[in-house]
Parts: sequence; C-alpha cells; structure tokens
Amino acid sequence: MVGESRRWMILVATTWIQAFTGTNLDFSSYSSHLKSVLGISQLQLNYLSVASDLGKAFGWCCGVSLLYLPLCLLLFMAAFMGLLGYGLQWLLIQRLISLPYVLVFLICLLAGCSISWFNTLCYVLCIQHFPSNRPLALSLTTGFNGVSAALYTLIANAINPHNDSLYLSLNALVPLVISTLALVPILRQPPPQNFSSDTVRSDSLIFLLLNGIAVFTGLYLLLLDSLSYNTYNVSVARILLGGAILLLVLPLSLPGIIYSHGWACQTSHSSSNMGEVEFLELQKELIGSRATNMSFNSTSTDDYPTSMDDDHSTSTADYSNDIAYSAQEKQGCCEVVTRKDQLMRLGEEHPAWVLVRRWDFWLYYIAYLCGGTIGLAYSNNLGQISESLGYSSETNTIVTLYSACSFFGRLLSAAPDFLKNKVYFARTGWLAVALLPTPLAFFWLALSGSKIALHAGTGLIGLSSGFVFAAAVSITSELFGPNSTGVNHNILITNIPLGSLLYGLMAALVYDSNIESSKQKVLIGEAMVCMGRQCYQQTFFWWACISLLGLACSFSLFLRTRPAYDHFERNRKQRESEFF
Repeated sequence: MVGESRRWMILVATTWIQAFTGTNLDFSSYSSHLKSVLGISQLQLNYLSVASDLGKAFGWCCGVSLLYLPLCLLLFMAAFMGLLGYGLQWLLIQRLISLPYVLVFLICLLAGCSISWFNTLCYVLCIQHFPSNRPLALSLTTGFNGVSAALYTLIANAINPHNDSLYLSLNALVPLVISTLALVPILRQPPPQNFSSDTVRSDSLIFLLLNGIAVFTGLYLLLLDSLSYNTYNVSVARILLGGAILLLVLPLSLPGIIYSHGWACQTSHSSSNMGEVEFLELQKELIGSRATNMSFNSTSTDDYPTSMDDDHSTSTADYSNDIAYSAQEKQGCCEVVTRKDQLMRLGEEHPAWVLVRRWDFWLYYIAYLCGGTIGLAYSNNLGQISESLGYSSETNTIVTLYSACSFFGRLLSAAPDFLKNKVYFARTGWLAVALLPTPLAFFWLALSGSKIALHAGTGLIGLSSGFVFAAAVSITSELFGPNSTGVNHNILITNIPLGSLLYGLMAALVYDSNIESSKQKVLIGEAMVCMGRQCYQQTFFWWACISLLGLACSFSLFLRTRPAYDHFERNRKQRESEFF
C-alpha cells in the first residue's frame, strides 16, 4: 500500500511539473512587448521563437545524462536553465541590462532546452512506474503541459493584469518552486516492481477518474479564467487561482480513497483489463517472433528475452525479411506507398540507424511536421495575429483558449485506450482523424478575419496539435519499440525546430512585406507593426495546404500500419480470453 501511494504521488508530481513547465506556450503573451523593447522586425522575433523550439532538440542530452547522474540533480539543472534563460529575458525587457541579439537568441535557446529536459524526465518517470498503463500515464501528464499558458495567465492576472513582462519572471521562478515541491515524492519513489492483475485493474479505474478531474480542470480554466482578465479584478483572479491550485492538489487523495475502500475489486474486467493483457500480448508476440527468427538462424535459445523490458537487442533478420518480402511485390506508385518496407509487428525495437531507413518513420515524421508542429508555429504567432486583426486586447483570452484546447486534445489521446474494448481503431488512424481539423481551421482563417473565426480556428488547431503532441510518445513506442523510445522520440521531434523555422520564416516574410501596404501604419516602441487581414491571410492559406500534406501522410501511415495493429488486436483478444 505504501509503495502504491508513493507511485501515484510521483504521477501527481509529474503532472505538476508538466503543468508549469510548458512555458513556451505563453510566448505570445509577451512577444509584442519583447519585439518593441528590442526594436526588431517580425522576422527577427520569429528567430527567437525558433530558438526556444530548437532547445527541444537537446532532450537527448538529458537522456544520456540519466545514465550517469541522479534524476533529482537533472531536475534542478533543468529548473536553473529556465531560471537563467527567462530571468535574463526579464531583465532585458525591464531595460535593466542590454544584450546583443545573438546573446538573446542563445538565452531563448537555453530556456527551450529546460523545457525538453523537464519533458524527458517526466517521460522516464511515467514509463518506469506505469509500464502496463504507459499510454494512459503519458497522455495524462503531457496533457497538463498544454494548460501551462492558462495557468500562467491566471497567476499573472492575480498579481498584475497590466504587466506583460510578468510572464517572464513567472517562467523563471515557478518551475524552480514546483521542482522543489516535487522533490519529496521523487526522492521517495519505490523501486520498479511487477504488478498483479488486481493492481493493473485498479490503476485503470484511477486513470479514468484522474482524467475526469483533468477534464473538469480544463473546463474550469477555459470558462472561468476569462473572468480574471475581463474584469481586471485582482481579487477575482486570486480566488480563481486558489480553485485551480485545489484542483491540481485534489488527485493526491484519489488513489488512497480507491485502495482504502476496495473499489478496484468491484470494477468490471471488460473495462479495466486493458493494461496487463496488452502488455503481456506485446511481450509474447515479440518473444514468439524472435524465437521463430532465431530458430531459423540456428541461434541458441538462451538468447530469448524473458520479458519486454529485457528485450534491448534488435533482430536484424526481422528487418531484412520484411524488406525482402516487400521487394517481391509489384511496386506501382500505390504499392510503394502502402507496401514497401511495411511494418509487420508492433513493439519491435528499432535502433536509430534502422529507424531512419523506414518509410513508416518518414511518413510519421512528415505527418508530425505538417500537423502538430504547424499548430505550434501558429501559437507562437498568436500575439501578432490577434494584434493585426485588431483584437490585441484579447490576446490573453486567445492564448488561454489555445492552451485549454491543446490540453483537451492531449487528454483525448487516451481515447484509444479507454475505448479499446468497445471500438477498436489503430492509434495511427486516430492520428489521421486528429489532423483533419487543422487544414479546415486554416482555410477558415484565410477566408475570414472575424472574431468568431479567430476563436474557433484557434480552438480547432489547439485540439489537433495537442492530440499529436500527447499521442506521439505512445505511437513511437508501439511502432519502433518501447526500449528505444527515448532516442527515437528525440529524433522525431527534431521536426519541431525545423518546422518552427520554416513556418515562422514564411509568416514573418509575409508579415513584413505587408507592413507598407497595410491599412494603417502603427509604430509600437521602436517596431513597426502590420494591421489588417492581409498580414497573415496568405500565410494561413499556405499553412492549410501544408497541413493537407500532413493529413495525407498520416492516412498513408494508417494504411501501412493497420495490418500490424489488426494482428496485434486479434492476438490481444485471444490472450485476454485465455488470461481471464
């Protein structure tokens, strides 16, 4: 019981860390002020947002450091990187120091690096302590990362709603405070252990209830948070902030209530056995497939893995057999897309050199680049988008809307696991469905500059990109192996700084070219701003077309991986009937 409580305290601690370390999502809240103080163009401002996203490409450094340094030390290293990166930006925006543009770029890079380190540490904690319900743990904790902007807006309004530079000081200090609070459960974490079927079933029930609390938290922030900056009443904002903190603390009591009342034993098998059966099925499928290949190659049976966690090696015969099989097919245009080098099994480990030779990986990479990442580029430009359309007073509202919808999108990524026993659909198919709203939203924004279009389009893009961000870790684990997820997922998210650069550059060039032809010329501080629909209209159109490419790639990935998912599901149901 004590070990179980500590395990759930770690999960709650990771949700706190994720909830307050998505500091890149509030960039739009202070970007116009930063642009004015520095006296830079929109293109130069874009490079600063790219620097923050580029820091995410260094998440692998944290993974490597975990081999040699304790997790607690790395947690505080990440916190102090954020303290330095955002702290110097705050001093800069307060005009207390003056730095050349190159150094400003580097401190933005450092701030972005802190975010990727926090994310990596949270992934490790979830995978280590919830191996049988890994997708549920990851979707829940990463979901709270999407609500960071709404929380920081609420904190800022509770202190001073008229001070945009306050966001930078909060970005610097709050993660350090949260890391200190999370230190106690992390230091007391139980050693990894095998879990009984009763434990796995109770875990599923607790995750269901925790997701219910998370949905209520998101609705609370989305619907009531607007009161704090619509009324500009500090007292109201403080009351709402107290309610938000209470909702974040509430999950601490839930596991204890579940275990003390023995509710876990009363849950039905049909809704709560998904974790262990899936884990065992994936393990047995990997063992069986490897045994066949090893027998074919006259390999000693002493090399068989006894569990999925022990399966650190990769059978190159599997890859060569799959490639040889595909080469024998008639490869027309459609055959190349749907059959060449097709993935035959889920969960097989892919080292980096094999990963980059997979068609499935590159379809996945482009789908992420043209889907989730383009949504992140949109969020980075929300400050200038709302300003150009004449809604600068509602920037915080729009940023909060994107943040809350991204949060709901991340929570929705757990739907495949909760609905598995009723409506089965490959996770890559869910990915394709999730990308559908993005091009629709961008076409709507290109055709209309109304407030309704801005709010609705922002919400749709937030939902879509949030789903992609949260589901990506589980998809990477399923397609390319759970033990290689740390390396492979960091290879995948190299698309984030690349996309941030390309999409931001496109938006900045269109924005700057329209300043002279805008309806009115406005000078804020030392920076000229663009006003009117034309500032982003062409950008929205091109982003819509690019997101259609991402949708096509995700659908192709679904067609290629559907046989592997169907095979896995058939075996899972068979093992489920045998297990129970």
